[in-house]
Amino acid sequence: MDGLVVYRGLATAAGPLLRVWLGRRRRRGKEDAGRLGERFGRASAPRPNGALVWIHAASVGEALSILPLIDRLRERAGLRLLMTTGTVTSARLLAERLPAGVIHQFAPLDRPGWVRAFLDHWRPGLALRVESELWPATLAALAARRVPAVLINARISPAAFRLWRRFPSAGRRLLAGFALCLAQSAGDATRLRRLGAGAVARPGNIKHAAPPLPADPARLAGLRAAAAGRRVWLAASTHPGEEEIAAGAHDALRRGRPDALLVVVPRHPERGPALARALAAPGREIRLASRGDMLGGDITVADGLGELGLYYRLAEAAFVGGSLVPRGGQNPLEPARLGCAVIHGPHMENFREIAAELGAAGAARALAAPEELAAAAAALFDDDGARAAQTAAAAAVCAGREAVLDRVADALAPFLDALAPADAAA
Repeated sequence: MDGLVVYRGLATAAGPLLRVWLGRRRRRGKEDAGRLGERFGRASAPRPNGALVWIHAASVGEALSILPLIDRLRERAGLRLLMTTGTVTSARLLAERLPAGVIHQFAPLDRPGWVRAFLDHWRPGLALRVESELWPATLAALAARRVPAVLINARISPAAFRLWRRFPSAGRRLLAGFALCLAQSAGDATRLRRLGAGAVARPGNIKHAAPPLPADPARLAGLRAAAAGRRVWLAASTHPGEEEIAAGAHDALRRGRPDALLVVVPRHPERGPALARALAAPGREIRLASRGDMLGGDITVADGLGELGLYYRLAEAAFVGGSLVPRGGQNPLEPARLGCAVIHGPHMENFREIAAELGAAGAARALAAPEELAAAAAALFDDDGARAAQTAAAAAVCAGREAVLDRVADALAPFLDALAPADAAA
């Protein structure tokens, strides 16, 4: 039996259940109530005239990584850009960071009728999908309309590869929906080819080309004044379970360094109030940034949106979350670019190549177990020379990475020329 045909049939039949699921997410604040129709393929903005490129990224990290490429695409005359994501957090952040003229919509769920409504309205001439967005109904609908699709910064984890190997025909047909796959690493390129992808190139990881995370200078000055006399370290983009580990490490750190301050930045800011309550314990003073506590106490939970650029500039060292629990890690280049010494756990599957390169250069400290976090933070606090050497090595790893963006743009040029010829800008 054809697995992809079965999938599309089940997705069609599941419409009522998907509506219930979206309703529950809306009540929990995980969907935008005013824009819920976009998840059913109903547009909330008019389509602009001209050739349109649809760019889809699942959530915050993927969306931010593609912003430099969006800037490149905007240089082409006559080209219109539509960006879709799937999370409320990404939509809020992109409202601040997307360039003028780039339209944002929530992506429709992968149900044939909803995808069809979306494509009927927007009529893209090219679809760019970021990392591992392999949705069968969407790819089938694009193929039926002869809209080329390119997988940007393509990533297939070893676990996903093993899963797809169990369904070789489905994986091969799914990847056949892409005219080109631009792999972020040699391992990803090999796995894509073995799964049956046709045209595969390896320009590199586009996250290498990302500019440093932004920070408001006045806000940063205020934070530095508030933290004056304190040694600040960060638990960044943390997932459930990691905050308790970081808090325990901080308790140990403070025994010999009472001036130490831990700032916890959860991956999902809406967890902030509950997280502050969960971390409360005898002998700990917990502050919550959204209540007006700029910095202070023993631990500050920073639950604002898009603020990592501030805190990476403020802290001497940062534990990068998603890596002490099996979530694949978060981007270690973000603190590395801002002179913040990097610590991460063993679960860096989503950034395996980057983590390996940083480790080989002495540009990051990798933990084998949660119990090592306190000692790693203490070592960076106590040895200014070692910390400076680590951040210098990280800066060297980050330097000169913009060329990956040139390679991605060159690979996309034939598709873009077919829509809006390059000489149209002349």
